[in-house]
Amino acid sequence: MAFEHILVTIEEALGLIQLNRPKVLNALNRAVMTELGQALADLEANDAVRCIVIYGNARAFSAGADIAEMQAATPVDMLRQNWIAQWERLRQLTKPTIAAVSGYCLGGGCELAMACDIIIASESAQFGQPEINLGVIPGAGGTQRLPRALGKSRAMELILTGKFIGAQEALARGLVSRVVPVEVYLEEAKSLAREIAAKAPVAVQFAKECVNKVFELPLGEGLEYERRHFYFLFSTEDQREGMRAFLAKRPAEWKGR
Repeated sequence: MAFEHILVTIEEALGLIQLNRPKVLNALNRAVMTELGQALADLEANDAVRCIVIYGNARAFSAGADIAEMQAATPVDMLRQNWIAQWERLRQLTKPTIAAVSGYCLGGGCELAMACDIIIASESAQFGQPEINLGVIPGAGGTQRLPRALGKSRAMELILTGKFIGAQEALARGLVSRVVPVEVYLEEAKSLAREIAAKAPVAVQFAKECVNKVFELPLGEGLEYERRHFYFLFSTEDQREGMRAFLAKRPAEWKGR
């Protein structure tokens, strides 16, 4: 399927989605998010794809929502359009997602990156939720995910002032997984995606689900959730193959079942 505002390619087991509105720093409007939602659904349904990478360009992952589209909207408009719900598509995916971030990653762009499972940042990356400067607040998860990553005090400061943080602070505080030179940030993300894609698919799916439950369940319930998924994996062909391969000192051949 051809898209107007994003570019979608498949490289072996990787699904790659590039935000492609460079003249407006990849601002996110309804059309972009609708296309992104469709692309994610397509890649989720493609059994050949085992990991998804979302990126922009060296100057900007995304500088945020398209204010020109939003400025005249009424509450009813926002409710009916409900384009923010597209961010939920990411949370519902069973396949791992990596945000490859360079340059501006602000507002809705920061929320989009945080909705992914892993963030790889270039040295030029800047993260922030500057919605307060527009008289609004983050609406696609910023007030919920940023404190989980940075802690309450630092996240509160950023959200209430609209200030940004750089890549190194984002790394030190756990918002991103690693920081690399601008020239290699996308390849670094793709390399990590290939590494993940080479693992047992059902185990990867379950591991992702269990880690995400940390933010939703008390410890006791989370441990029980993990245990059930661990036991279930012993019904898969990949569990038997993985353990046989380990004992035979050979690479495993995963079937995804």
